[in-house]
Amino acid sequence: MPEPLHFDVPEALTASHGSTPGGRAWLAGLPALVGGLLELWSLRPDGPFRNGMAGLVLPVVRAGGAPAVLKAQPLTPESADTAPGLRAWNGAGSVRLLEHDPATGGLLLERLDAARPLSSVPDGTEALEVLAGLLARLTAVPAPAGMRTLAGVAAAMTADAPAAVPLLGREGDRALVRACAGAVADLLESPGDRLLHWDLHYDNVLAADREPWLAIDPEPLAGDPGFDLLPALDNRWEEVETSGDVARAVLRRFDLLTERLGLDRSRAAGWTLGRVLQNALWQVEDGDEVLDPVQVAIGSALLEHRY
Repeated sequence: MPEPLHFDVPEALTASHGSTPGGRAWLAGLPALVGGLLELWSLRPDGPFRNGMAGLVLPVVRAGGAPAVLKAQPLTPESADTAPGLRAWNGAGSVRLLEHDPATGGLLLERLDAARPLSSVPDGTEALEVLAGLLARLTAVPAPAGMRTLAGVAAAMTADAPAAVPLLGREGDRALVRACAGAVADLLESPGDRLLHWDLHYDNVLAADREPWLAIDPEPLAGDPGFDLLPALDNRWEEVETSGDVARAVLRRFDLLTERLGLDRSRAAGWTLGRVLQNALWQVEDGDEVLDPVQVAIGSALLEHRY
């Protein structure tokens, strides 16, 4: 057995995974897991650990001297499709998968420039154009067989919505959830079969040598590309607020995305309302009685002007 590394588990990971027995077990075994992956792939640490809410990332050097990144994350339904999704993209618009350990969910990825996320680009339109271009490329790829589907996600959302509505304290929020659920119900028979990233926001795009920008941290899903637009609408929200016309700024982003991806605006609006619904259901599940005003603004703009 490899000797485990000794490091303090980041607080963000403890907050994300420490509430369940399985999560606490994963956290306790994390040093040994990382040590095992380093030995498995003959890797040498090459910098400090980084982390998000879900996993731990370590810059490494491979046996031949090439830089890479090791990522450790719990085995979940969301992470299970990461490796198949990255293989399907094969580095075209996304970070390249170098190795995968199915037993632990460990990933070895090409190293990108973590100091230069797309969020660092000061011009909002330029950043949105980059994001739209990546979305167009990624969602052009058919989803591999056996991947989670938007059909299943959408059916579950529409089934859960009626029970969530009475738990919201404002009639406007209740009406928005009902409208979003209705929009999704109208699309259930054609959920799509493209490979979706599901979380392509500006901090999940990094500068690279192989291409100017590449997507990282996908949560792959098989479905309609319209379901992938919301992160580009609600990120960098301060730019929307300072525009002076929130609805117009939202629709400007929406128009740019749908045009670049070649999407039918009505369908794309319906699936984007599905993402608003998903976020609302998550909020209700967490005990919130009032919806996020950003989600309300996006949903209201699409319902009033597009759907």
